[in-house]
Amino acid sequence: MKIRIFQVDAFASELFEGNPAAVCPLEEWPADDVLQNIAMENNLSETAFFVRNLHDYELRWFTPKVEVALCGHATLATAHVLFHHMGSTKNPLIFKTRKSGELQVKKDKGLLTLDFPADKLEPALPPKGMIEALGKKPEEIWKGKTDYLLYYPAQEDIEEMAPDFYRLANVEARGIIVTAPGYESDFVSRFFAPAVGINEDPVTGSAHTSLTPFWAHRMNQLEFSALQLSERGGKLRCHLSGDRVLISGQASTYMEGTISI
Repeated sequence: MKIRIFQVDAFASELFEGNPAAVCPLEEWPADDVLQNIAMENNLSETAFFVRNLHDYELRWFTPKVEVALCGHATLATAHVLFHHMGSTKNPLIFKTRKSGELQVKKDKGLLTLDFPADKLEPALPPKGMIEALGKKPEEIWKGKTDYLLYYPAQEDIEEMAPDFYRLANVEARGIIVTAPGYESDFVSRFFAPAVGINEDPVTGSAHTSLTPFWAHRMNQLEFSALQLSERGGKLRCHLSGDRVLISGQASTYMEGTISI
């Protein structure tokens, strides 16, 4: 079996920035263990797989360890592949997913915009070991569908954080978002997810489905510039539109090849 593969830097205006994702177009779905083994072999935070239907695409995402319910940067990367390498003229692209419903990606003025469901956050108590693993106590703790969101007062709190990932992997959550007001953006964040095989994700589109409504309530505005302060870094534009979040960014192709199985 031969499978095409692309590697794309998402939420990046040029190569070697943003978050690298693998994208694999498929004619039909192979066994799940094949998908998981490909993602493990790629050893990127996410590998996206899609199958074309008559009018849309079925889309799934895998970390090196597990299948996940939602991934922003790999969806952006998939749209980039369809628009720039596979000749798609449909705009917006429509993706059907197993646990996150219908997602759309629109190309406009050099940006790709994800249309994702907004997360619903509730105040939360810290799970055992989380604060100790992060090494810094937040001012507020919130819990969304899959992730914790921790608010800190200063960008330096986010920049200087050095988690104990071994201990953090025992926290029962897909990931932990830490966020603060930004100096050159409305807010900054980082995303830690060792429980699903990613110590720190470079840029996390899905985390901004939590961050955008959080900051909209806090700042009383709907549109934001955002920076994710990983080593590679990433820039996003976010807009809260009712119960949806529009997340915009750019992407660059790093590699194209073929997997032989």
